[in-house]
Amino acid sequence: MTRNLTTRLIFIVLILALALWVDFSSTLTITNPFNGKTISQRNVAPRLGLDLQGGLQVVLEADLPAGQTIDRSQMEVARTIIENRTNALGVSENVVQLAGDTRIVGEFPGLEDSESVIAILRKTGLLEFVDMGTAPVAVGTVIQTDFGLTEIPENPEQTIYHTVMTGADLQSVQVITGQMSGYEIQFSLKGDGTDIFAEHTSAHVNQYLAIVLDKEVISTPVINSPITDGEGVIQGQFTYESANALAIQLRYGSLPVPLKIVETRVVGPTLGEDSLQKSLIAGVIGMIIVMLFMGLYYRLPGIVADVVILFYAAIAFAIFKYIPVTLTLPGIAGFLLSTGAALDANILIFERMKEELRSGRTIGQAVEQGWARAWSSIRDSNIAAIITSLILFWFGSTFGATIVKGFSLTLALGVAISLFTAIFVTRTLLTVVLNAFKPKNLTRWFGI
Repeated sequence: MTRNLTTRLIFIVLILALALWVDFSSTLTITNPFNGKTISQRNVAPRLGLDLQGGLQVVLEADLPAGQTIDRSQMEVARTIIENRTNALGVSENVVQLAGDTRIVGEFPGLEDSESVIAILRKTGLLEFVDMGTAPVAVGTVIQTDFGLTEIPENPEQTIYHTVMTGADLQSVQVITGQMSGYEIQFSLKGDGTDIFAEHTSAHVNQYLAIVLDKEVISTPVINSPITDGEGVIQGQFTYESANALAIQLRYGSLPVPLKIVETRVVGPTLGEDSLQKSLIAGVIGMIIVMLFMGLYYRLPGIVADVVILFYAAIAFAIFKYIPVTLTLPGIAGFLLSTGAALDANILIFERMKEELRSGRTIGQAVEQGWARAWSSIRDSNIAAIITSLILFWFGSTFGATIVKGFSLTLALGVAISLFTAIFVTRTLLTVVLNAFKPKNLTRWFGI
């Protein structure tokens, strides 16, 4: 231990320096010292969950007829599509996950315009290119098409229009600025779609081809000439926001199952900020009380443990920021619980040291024996905590319980970090302090 003490100290100082760099930075930038160019850059700003910064939570459920079942793989596809749609809207740090067999839970921290997300989630995104012949239909009209119909009713209540192709034939979609100002949606088609579109536009020049989304007409352009290259534009009275929203619907396709919104919950930013402040105050107060107890009861080793706990907090927060981990109230609770685990390891070690000192061992022998004999208890308790965290994480992922998932993640990371600090950092620093002070009065310095 003494022989590699210097190496251990250098390693500890380097880790602490890196941790503090991450803790006090919002962006990590590494530059080339020779030319000043940026080599890499990473955003490490803290990520706060819904309950700490406010936002929107939406619960979606498969809207199926009674008795009809759905495959979990279809729900996973729907979840992915919803996540892509909301990401494309610029909603950051959103969490979209399955909850059971028929529900999807979406959380959107920091969201102010909740209506735009809800509007995106409500639509299935079924795009159809519908043959209207020579009779245009007004934008906004809801029509019936023959797409998906197994047979045409003999006396339909309304006219049924023919679907030439659907959005499944789209290759790419993007918003562009129109030639006469305004915005248009430019699209390109896949191989089969190109052939179908070329054949139809060649045979129906000067006729109307409606662009229909979820059975609602959004544009009725005239086919001015055959379109054989598989590229075209959707024109309409678009603002950038409406054009972008439509492009998102088309780009990420239609949902494999219809979904309905069964619950929405908006958390105001004021409530989130209040929760954050109270949780931080509670954490600081708890930390101070624990540190005072360690210092008063275990004396010199307790003071060393207090320093190590601060070291632990710096490392844990840096890792949470770098991964990054979305911090929630349950996540903070998991972190504080893991702090207790770190102190628990120190308590086991210090109690063993006291027993060795009472039996007449030297301080050096007591330190070595204390760590050796406490190790099995520390190992078993930490392994049990990590296994429990994994089970809770699986439960949270499977059933959409984000509260449980956040708690288990921070707990597992905190336990792993606490194991490192208790065994490696505390032992090293305590050895350094004992070598420097060489205390003689065991009752005064160790509380025995």
